[in-house]
Amino acid sequence: MSNDYIPPKVWKWEQPSGGSFASINRPIAGPTHEKELPVGRHPLQLYSLATPNGVKVSILLEELLEAGHPAEYDAWLIEISKGEQFGSGFVKVNPNSKIPALMDHSLNPPQRVFESASIMLYLAEKFGGAFIPEDPRQRTEMFSWLFWQMGSAPFVGGGFGHFYAYAPMKIEYAINRYAMETKRQLDVLNRHLAENEWMAGIYSLADIAIWAWYGNLVLGRAYNAAEFLDVQSYAHVLAWAKRIDARPAVIRGRKVNRNWGEPWEQLPERHSAADFDALPKAPG
Repeated sequence: MSNDYIPPKVWKWEQPSGGSFASINRPIAGPTHEKELPVGRHPLQLYSLATPNGVKVSILLEELLEAGHPAEYDAWLIEISKGEQFGSGFVKVNPNSKIPALMDHSLNPPQRVFESASIMLYLAEKFGGAFIPEDPRQRTEMFSWLFWQMGSAPFVGGGFGHFYAYAPMKIEYAINRYAMETKRQLDVLNRHLAENEWMAGIYSLADIAIWAWYGNLVLGRAYNAAEFLDVQSYAHVLAWAKRIDARPAVIRGRKVNRNWGEPWEQLPERHSAADFDALPKAPG
């Protein structure tokens, strides 16, 4: 790659650009191969991977179960590094070929839901407005923060995370540009959480969605960048992240559709609560 690159008048896809996902990136939509999705015995079928967007939904499902809602589900692993999101069955559920995706077989015909915030809102409304504040002001605040996360996190994952951890070369300008924006977003959160225990008055969808990205970031689980971003300086974000991290449903939910890390943290498929009990025990 040259430092004096001049963009052509019309961009053409000629060869992979390098980086961790170069082999599956392409500028067109649609399936690349025929593959039907599995369907388990529960009405709710989740097709996902334990990325920040993926764990939003698995954590919410576990929170719903913890709160006594009949939200039993099957979770199936979609290995995006192998291009499984481009299988014909998955594309039928999400034409954008991104995880997570959900099918609700309690309806006839079954209902597909894609985009993580859309899935969260669908599930919350399905179970009586769970984790959505009843107070109109808190409800509005929750929606503002939920969609703040949806609009802001691409700068963290697609921007900072890509250029800091996944790009084929370290580009100082790109890393500095996205590090600055990531730290600005952390400061937005830190200022809000200095005066609020939760994002919208009570623990809500906004906390789950934001924690999946920024909580994991300050807890040192993303891009090996905790020291680089000086996450310890965001004390209020860190305290909030630790409160959420200790919740039993969060502990379970972040293991679902995970196929890396310690053996006791990996539950590639989830079909019942008993699956967690079958995991190896963590040392100590």
